[in-house]
Amino acid sequence: MRSKVLKSCLALAIALAASIGSDEFAHAQAAKGPSGLPLPRFVTLKSKRVNLRIGPGTDYAVSWMYLKSGLPVEIIQEYDNWRRIRDADGTEGWVNQSLLSGQRAAIAAPWMKTKGKGVYVNLRREALPSASIVAKLEPGVMVTIGECNGDWCRAETDGASGWVAQSEIWGAYPGEAFK
Repeated sequence: MRSKVLKSCLALAIALAASIGSDEFAHAQAAKGPSGLPLPRFVTLKSKRVNLRIGPGTDYAVSWMYLKSGLPVEIIQEYDNWRRIRDADGTEGWVNQSLLSGQRAAIAAPWMKTKGKGVYVNLRREALPSASIVAKLEPGVMVTIGECNGDWCRAETDGASGWVAQSEIWGAYPGEAFK
């Protein structure tokens, strides 16, 4: 019996080692929370006022208050009706699920905010690095995203719409595709 278990474990370890580095494997192995949805995942704030709490319940203290609806956040944990979220700055805390939306948004290269003037993320007419530039987005600008193909996301902000490189936004995972 022990031999069969060891052989099964060895076979599983070999299969896993052979597939490490595969994007398909990484996405297929995404953890699921109690809701049945993948963890982690991106969503947006539904309300203009959202309390970020230090624990999953109204008895826990408020550590921060968000004042902008549509802001992208990442759900990293679930507990009952509460979701532990992380924002683009790395701040974490708990919010009630009723204050979150499945709509998608992103922030243009928040990690480049401190790089100084003249640093932009290009919004392009087509999903190609050679396509004409529709707009230059400053790091930290929020965009709504309607779809991503794994390399590019269709984005819109202040009347400008086009495609932005997926690697230059916070709000979609590398290789993630959705419509």
